[in-house]
Amino acid sequence: MSEFNNVSVIKKANIYFEGQVVSHTLLFTDGSKKTLGVMQKGEYEFSTGAAETMEILSGELVWQMKGGAEWKKVSGGESFNVPANSVFLMKVPVVSDYCCSFLP
Repeated sequence: MSEFNNVSVIKKANIYFEGQVVSHTLLFTDGSKKTLGVMQKGEYEFSTGAAETMEILSGELVWQMKGGAEWKKVSGGESFNVPANSVFLMKVPVVSDYCCSFLP
């Protein structure tokens, strides 16, 4: 899906890592939430309370659960899932555009 309809947008940006990762939050009428953002080249560690799906719209990265042994590559058009209450690591070699869906 390249477009979302009938959403509310939180104007204040979510800014992480001194502006290297920036997103905006979308709120849907069914109560679900997504963020749309861009990651600059770099290495990042994120923690999440809710389970989420990270869809890479363009660019590429490798990711792993913190403490994991294997890095997994994800490119534009692909996604990965992160369980609730976890920490994951990402290495982003090129500017990457993403959509994060928070799962119920």
